[in-house]
Amino acid sequence: MTNVYFIGAGPGDPELITLKGHKKIQEADVIIYAGSLVNPEVLGNRKETAEVHNSASMTLPEVIEVIEKAVKEGKTVARVHTGDPSIYGAIREQIDLLEKQAITYEVIPGVSSFVASAAQLKKEFTLPEVSQTVILTRMEGRTPVPARESLASLASHQTSMAIFLSVQAIEKVVEELLTAYPLNTPVAVVQKATWSDQQIVEGTLENIAQKVKDAGIKKTAQILVGNFLGNEYALSKLYDENFTHEYRKGKE
Repeated sequence: MTNVYFIGAGPGDPELITLKGHKKIQEADVIIYAGSLVNPEVLGNRKETAEVHNSASMTLPEVIEVIEKAVKEGKTVARVHTGDPSIYGAIREQIDLLEKQAITYEVIPGVSSFVASAAQLKKEFTLPEVSQTVILTRMEGRTPVPARESLASLASHQTSMAIFLSVQAIEKVVEELLTAYPLNTPVAVVQKATWSDQQIVEGTLENIAQKVKDAGIKKTAQILVGNFLGNEYALSKLYDENFTHEYRKGKE
């Protein structure tokens, strides 16, 4: 029997949680959610008797203590994270402690803010002959980043890039990116993607920092960078009438 479910709540829109995640929240006896980021509406259909904890003010030992107590009482726990829990979700440290206590768990994926942002922009990260690679990263802040993963190093590939947790340092982000990307590289900043108060700012590396500053965006935003945001690309071979593949024979 599984006792604990790590659930990706999605980017904000309560309809963007998976059916499985939604069901487990409805069934949970105890809910621990990242209150600073998860839309409370995601918890709207919980049981009236469900015990709810906001992990924004909790430490790791406190979170584990709540889980262990619930499991001992035979209760089901929904540990609700924003977006997808595998990306900057800090679930590994929780999982390792649960395994030491032989507590069973399951991870239910969710829609990450980086794909939600692309959807809001109506863009595709992997355009033919533009970019076939997406880099997910963040700037160094209070939490360090390995030196080999500096933005300047990653920028050298000039791929599509989604930068998390870094909009508060947008000037530094631009400085690092300009070591490799051209000045006219398109950039979009999406704050609170899919929330009712979502903001989108679009520009280039030349002007995005000022635009973000003017918009007053200082947190909870994705920075998307790369020519996938532009309008020049090749057509996909997938639907090319002259291209043969397993399911279709192309024209001779």
